Amino acid sequence: MGDIAKGVLGGAWTLLVGWILPTALNLAVFLLTVAPSLRGLGPLDRLRGAGGLGTGLTLLTGALLLGLVANACQNALYRLLEGYLLWPARAFEAGCRRSRRSKAFLADRLTVLRLERRRAEQGPLRAEDAEELARLLADPRLARAAGRDRRRTAVQRGLLRERFSRFPIADDQIAPTRLGNAIRRFEEYGWDRYRLDTQLLWNELTGCVPDQIRRQSELARASVDFFVALLAGHAVVAVAAAIALAAGDKPDRVALLSTFVVLAALVPVWYRSAVTATDEWAAAVRALVNTGRKPLAASLGLALPQTLAAERAMWTMVSRLSRIPYHERASALDAYRAEPTTTDPA
Repeated sequence: MGDIAKGVLGGAWTLLVGWILPTALNLAVFLLTVAPSLRGLGPLDRLRGAGGLGTGLTLLTGALLLGLVANACQNALYRLLEGYLLWPARAFEAGCRRSRRSKAFLADRLTVLRLERRRAEQGPLRAEDAEELARLLADPRLARAAGRDRRRTAVQRGLLRERFSRFPIADDQIAPTRLGNAIRRFEEYGWDRYRLDTQLLWNELTGCVPDQIRRQSELARASVDFFVALLAGHAVVAVAAAIALAAGDKPDRVALLSTFVVLAALVPVWYRSAVTATDEWAAAVRALVNTGRKPLAASLGLALPQTLAAERAMWTMVSRLSRIPYHERASALDAYRAEPTTTDPA
C-alpha cells in the first residue's frame, strides 16, 4: 500500500508543480486585481459575496480544474511556443533564418575565443588558423563582440558555450524560437548520435529504463512546465485586464493598468526561464537514451552491436520498419542485409 501511495503521489507531483501551482497563482492574481472590476457577471458577483472559506474553496477548485485543462492542452501550448502551431509560413521561415544566424554568430564568437586562447598558450597559429581568425575578425560586428568576449571571465565564456549548446546540432532541425531550439536539441540527440528515433520509440524507451532515470526526466520537464504554464496564464490575465480596462463599468484603472504592465513584463522573463530550465531536461533525456539503448534492444529481441557504425545501422532499420507498411518490411530487411551501413531512414 505504501508503494502504491508513493507512486500515485510521485506521479501527481509533476502535475501539481508543473500545472496546478502556476494556475493557482494566475487565478489568485485574476481574482485580486481583475475580478473586482468585472461587474455584472453572476459567478464573480456571488464570489464577492462569499466569505473567506468560500473564496478559498473556489480558488482551490478553480486551480485544480484549470490546471488539469492546461495539462491536457500542453502539447498545443508547447507547439505554439516552439513555433510549430499557428505560425504563418513567412513568420516560421523568418524565425528559422534568425535562429540560424544566431547559431552561426555564436559559433564564430566561440571560434575566435578558441583560436585566441590557443595563440596565447601555444604561440603563433598555423597559417590556416591565422587566416580563419583574420577572416572572422574582419567582420565589424564580430570584432566588437570579440572585444567584449575578451573582457569576460571564464564563467561568462562558459555561458556562451551553454547558449550555443541550446541549438540543435543539425541546421535543418533549427526551429524559429529559442524554446523550440532548446527542446529540439535533445529530441534529435538519439538520432544524431545513434540513429535511434526517440520520438518514434519514446514509449518503448521509457518503459525499459530504470525508474530513477525516467523519474529524472519527468521532474526536469516539470520545471519547464511550470514556467510555460505561468507565462501562458500571465498572458491570459493580462488580456483580461486590458478588456476590463476598456469595457468595464467604473474599473479600477490603477490596479488593472498595473496588472497589465507587470504581467506583460514578466512574460518574457518566464519564457527565458523556461528556455534555461530545458538544460536539466536535456541532460535527463541524454541519460535516458544512453542507458536505455541496451534494454530497448533486448526488449525488441535484438542484440546491441559492438561498434557504433553497426549500432547506427541497426537503429536505422528499426526506425524504418516502424514507419513503413508491414507488407514492405521484407524488402527493407533484404536491403539492410545487402547494405548494413545504410543510415538514411527515409
